[in-house]
Amino acid sequence: MHSFLISSTIISFMEQQFSGYDRWYRIFYNIFSLVTLIVPVFYLKSLHSPALFKWQGGWFFIRFFMLLLAFVLFREGARRYRLTSFLGLDQLRTGKRDVLLNGQETFSRSGIFGIIRHPWYGGSILLVWSGAQVYSVATTFVAVILTFYLIVGTFLEEKKLLTQYGEEFRVYQQKVSMFFPWKWLKERLA
Repeated sequence: MHSFLISSTIISFMEQQFSGYDRWYRIFYNIFSLVTLIVPVFYLKSLHSPALFKWQGGWFFIRFFMLLLAFVLFREGARRYRLTSFLGLDQLRTGKRDVLLNGQETFSRSGIFGIIRHPWYGGSILLVWSGAQVYSVATTFVAVILTFYLIVGTFLEEKKLLTQYGEEFRVYQQKVSMFFPWKWLKERLA
């Protein structure tokens, strides 16, 4: 449902149907996302299923590294994104929808965005798989669904960016990896 709400088709439809909708879109989307996330979290907490995996022993260090990397990706992304745009406050004030959440007309290619294109999505995937101490059947199932959701959301966001920025964004895609810095590492090692 979240991915459906961020599709260009739905956004265009809502803008045509409701005058001034785009200024409220981000706030509505954030509230809807939060409410629809709370319900499955409480449902998950009520389930009792056997453990599939526990972050213990030597695995603790891998989990710690994943959590640390997620924190770094969130922090570095936050340096480039505007929290007021992410929350929808800028859109409410200006009446314009900010696709990039950075308050600028063009996307950033510096800092973390010179290494990966989607630090918050990448950090979220790391957090989904390292956030719990124990991964039960239910927790793992939810982690798979959330990972799928994050990947779909990323591709929808990239589709909007390609529509808005065209060849400029396509060149950026060719040079910078989506979630993990494979291209950046390859360039550094070459």
